[in-house]
Amino acid sequence: MVVRRQSRLNKKVAQLSGKLRAQVLELGKLPLPPSLVWITVPDTAIETVASRLASQQDWKGRVVFHSSGALTSDALQCLRGRGASVASVHPGMTFANGTAPDLSDVPFGVEGDAIAVRLAKQIIRELGGTAVTIRKENKVLYHAFDAFASPLLVALMAVLEDVGEQAGISRQAVAEMAGPLLQQTLNNYLQHGTSRAFTGPFTRGDTTVIERHLDALQDVSHARDVYLALAKAALKNLPVKNRSRIRGLLNPTLSKRRAGWGTQ
Repeated sequence: MVVRRQSRLNKKVAQLSGKLRAQVLELGKLPLPPSLVWITVPDTAIETVASRLASQQDWKGRVVFHSSGALTSDALQCLRGRGASVASVHPGMTFANGTAPDLSDVPFGVEGDAIAVRLAKQIIRELGGTAVTIRKENKVLYHAFDAFASPLLVALMAVLEDVGEQAGISRQAVAEMAGPLLQQTLNNYLQHGTSRAFTGPFTRGDTTVIERHLDALQDVSHARDVYLALAKAALKNLPVKNRSRIRGLLNPTLSKRRAGWGTQ
């Protein structure tokens, strides 16, 4: 394990190194051992760390990974230029503070040089995960895909809490009340896909309920914006009845314009 400053070695890193029986080195102080180097710093620091490593020793025949979901292997170009084989190897998993998720069956987005990719796939198999080849030009969209599956989903839960509070539900009770519904919805999606998992007033074309939702959300304007954005996505992608009427509710300005055109 390599840290950028030995003086900033925190308790968790010390515990992890002890658990793994790993030696802790300070970046730039000693040559790294002739094995895989896996850079796991924030995206904004990857090129800086790679640049410092590039000037530290010979890199011919070595393999270097980074774990960014959005950056390609080109972030390690300075090491590639010194003879290393490089790849981006990103686990499609959320790592909340203090958690250690099981990596079995987890997909890893992999992109880079052939030798590095081959080693990445071997390591991923040993971890019980699945390697998914990502085209370099699609790397950012791949990461946006993951953002929808985790952090933005949590952001939606934060909006749910705000609406629940407005409805008189305490924040402590939100998870208890919404949990079974969330779990069943996710199970339905995983087992049956989006169309069959989609239920509620949109599938019934119940414009009265949707209109009441929009009216009630006037006092929670940011939640209303999220509702409108998701409802428009439903119109585009999911089985919705009474589409034209619902579209008018979601786009009242456009609906009025069309009504005006019809009277001319």
